[in-house]
Amino acid sequence: MNSSNLKTFLTSNVDMDEQIIREHIENLKKVQVKKGNFLLRQGDVCKHSFFVEEGLLKYYSIDEKGKQHILQFAPEGWFVVDRESAFFNQPSQCFIEALEDSVVTMIDVDMFASLSLHNQSFALFNNKLLHNHIRHLQNRINLLLSASAEERYLDFIRIYPDLLLRVPQTLVASYLGITPESLSRVRKDLATRKHQKQ
Repeated sequence: MNSSNLKTFLTSNVDMDEQIIREHIENLKKVQVKKGNFLLRQGDVCKHSFFVEEGLLKYYSIDEKGKQHILQFAPEGWFVVDRESAFFNQPSQCFIEALEDSVVTMIDVDMFASLSLHNQSFALFNNKLLHNHIRHLQNRINLLLSASAEERYLDFIRIYPDLLLRVPQTLVASYLGITPESLSRVRKDLATRKHQKQ
């Protein structure tokens, strides 16, 4: 299991005094989450952003028929938050669950706003994080509406290059919006073409 530290992540990405970063994050709560346990349940109001230090989380919804729809995986070094719930104080429509035993830093939703007010460099970084998240969501919507199953799968590998051995195929298929059988065919076709080229 890899590990990622929030302080290291921030100091390596933001031109900001390390002491200021340390002062803001030293009192943040770090929690150990067992596989299968939840950081957020449908109906709760999301009070934190979650930074994954170790392990793996999934962010998903369940429709009226009981079908699970994976919106995001969050491995080490990733943030996950239900923005609608956290920033508009709405009951969440989603769940955040540990797929592996995980260590997660809980970040109060106001902390990044506070840091942004006091430091222009952090404000630019936070803005970049937000726009990168929006870009990722727009790309996902476009892929789900117009791309083939193979194109979606190749994009998944690009975004999550290390997750295929950590995530069950059924969950990968849920993220891609296809059936596990379709995913098996895509993987088989790609493997066959790769073998033929060798």
